Amino acid sequence: MRTPAPVVTAPLSAPGRPARIVVLVSGGGSNLAALLAACEDPAYGAQVVAAGADREGTGGVALAAAAGIPTFITRVPDFDSRADWDLALTDTVAAFEPDLVISAGFLKLCGAEFVTRFSGRYLNTHNSLLPSFAGIRGPADALAYGVKIAGATLFVVDEGVDTGIVLAQVVVPVEFDDTEDTLLERIKVAERAQLVDIVGRMCREGWTVAGRRTRIGA
Repeated sequence: MRTPAPVVTAPLSAPGRPARIVVLVSGGGSNLAALLAACEDPAYGAQVVAAGADREGTGGVALAAAAGIPTFITRVPDFDSRADWDLALTDTVAAFEPDLVISAGFLKLCGAEFVTRFSGRYLNTHNSLLPSFAGIRGPADALAYGVKIAGATLFVVDEGVDTGIVLAQVVVPVEFDDTEDTLLERIKVAERAQLVDIVGRMCREGWTVAGRRTRIGA
């Protein structure tokens, strides 16, 4: 089977022009905090230009607001349909002219309008080594199956659930006496570091996609 011709995305940042990132959250925002810390270094090549949530009272939005970053909340119940919500979220995010959109613990599946508008530039991080243990119970399912390694996957979002092309994966050991909480915490630490590293490299170096194969660097 022939590999499709590579599609190259050039670096998103340039001297004096960091890449623009919008981050979507539903919780405390630990991954957002890590990205904000990384962006303090001009050499990182990116800046968070907005943070949004699907609900009121998230720590992530509060964190962004405290840092002086524009925030928004787009709740599903405020719209007549899920499609209307998806369109509103799409337009809100697009207004910030992002180079990348990052789901950092965002617990809503975006629809076709959103995925199409930000095709190839909407990233998510998942707490399993996809395609194994997709869905919201990744660490628990990994423990139940008895695997010896677990980890996190950074991928490009498509219209499926955890089915997009893989950009990077990081592995952590599964210990005999792990609980879901201890394994999840170990994954989170590695996941956070991977997110910061790969997002920065994508902004500075670009990336290449050939079918489902990817390489950081244009």
